[in-house]
Amino acid sequence: MGSRPYRRRLAWGAAALLAAGVAVPAAAFASDAGGSSDVPALSTGHGAKKAKNVILLIGDGMGDSEITLARDYTVGAAGRLNMDKFPLTGAYTTYSVDKNGKPDYVTDSAASGTGWATGRKTVNGRISKTPGTDKAMPTILELAQKNGLATGSVTTAELTDATPAVLASHATDRSCQGPADMKACPDDTVAKGGPGSIAEQSVNHKVDVLLGGGKARFDQKITEGAFAGRTVTQQAQKLGYQVVTDGKGLKAAKPGKPVLGLFADGNVPVEWTGKAAAQGGTEPQRCVTNNPERKAGTPELADQTRKALQLLEAKQKGAGSKKGFFLQVEGASIDKRDHAADPCGQIGETAALDRAVKVARAYAAEHPDTLVVTTADHGHTSQIVPLEATPPGLSSTLVTNEGRQLKVNYSTNTPGKPQEHTGTEVRIAAQGPQAERVLGVTDQTELFTTIRSALALR
Repeated sequence: MGSRPYRRRLAWGAAALLAAGVAVPAAAFASDAGGSSDVPALSTGHGAKKAKNVILLIGDGMGDSEITLARDYTVGAAGRLNMDKFPLTGAYTTYSVDKNGKPDYVTDSAASGTGWATGRKTVNGRISKTPGTDKAMPTILELAQKNGLATGSVTTAELTDATPAVLASHATDRSCQGPADMKACPDDTVAKGGPGSIAEQSVNHKVDVLLGGGKARFDQKITEGAFAGRTVTQQAQKLGYQVVTDGKGLKAAKPGKPVLGLFADGNVPVEWTGKAAAQGGTEPQRCVTNNPERKAGTPELADQTRKALQLLEAKQKGAGSKKGFFLQVEGASIDKRDHAADPCGQIGETAALDRAVKVARAYAAEHPDTLVVTTADHGHTSQIVPLEATPPGLSSTLVTNEGRQLKVNYSTNTPGKPQEHTGTEVRIAAQGPQAERVLGVTDQTELFTTIRSALALR
């Protein structure tokens, strides 16, 4: 027997689907006057609408605990982040596999990124290659390029780090980031007929927009092949890239030529800082929101996202193309500061990604044929615990913007060692064409299918 509260929830859900552009049967709004239990299911409208553009925003290590922590600290327990405002929200599983295809319940960023980049799972540490035979698998970015779309990748990590690497490279091991880093990937070297390091592959792919850190990797010298004797940065320039190193240079970058932005030698320094968690806890603290280690002129993630969108759109218009673009944006150091049990760094990077989400959603409001997806690659360690709790690991007490105290616990590894990922499912939220595909509990590999279907990639 259908209850009135259930009918209200059904109608509200149908309204949310309509807001996202999903076909919904009129019966979903009808009253159940006869009390029938035969309530029609909402149509998911798969394949009903094509997206011109896709913006995928990845919070590395951004599980629900990390989102809740950022929400509580910045906008309050009853507040909502920009990433909370998507009309459709689901969850997906994140496990990787061993070389025989058996589940490895806790993934790293290489295997998880490979999942959505290729639609197939692989072993931890591998970049868009098969788990058993170590063969390259086509990525969503490569398919987008073959179908005439513009492409971009933005990150706060090194551009050669795992999450951006899965889009435009294939490597046996994620450590093979520059020409001098190929020890773990002997068969990937140019001398062996391979594609070279992640940095070399990224620019060889001629991705239209590459923005992030990792300048030191790109300054390494190439020792093999057509570009031997040059640095990877020089290789990029030879291939037509505009190379920029700060916000001023990024602002001046013109459409028509690809852009390589290198804003730090390594990972881009985080926006916020504070005392790391400690055994026995810390004194209550407020986070410092202007990290002195962050060089003046370093563009924020939201600014990079805005510029990337402008460049990708202008590139297609300039070419007279009616096709759109695929853009991935990563807030990388949510994960890195979680590993370091640094709640302030972690919160600041989540807030930075959230501002990029706002930019993406604002773009989609003007371009409703844009699918926007926000998710994480895996869960991580931070937990909000009662103030009176005495965790055996590392903890820190923060004073939120509401003036309340909040205790964060990190206990996925022995104190003194880096904190670890967790195997939990993580949030995925979306708006725009075929956003309904994220509903329910899916798997990470299905995000590849969602994007490929929405863009009708062949």
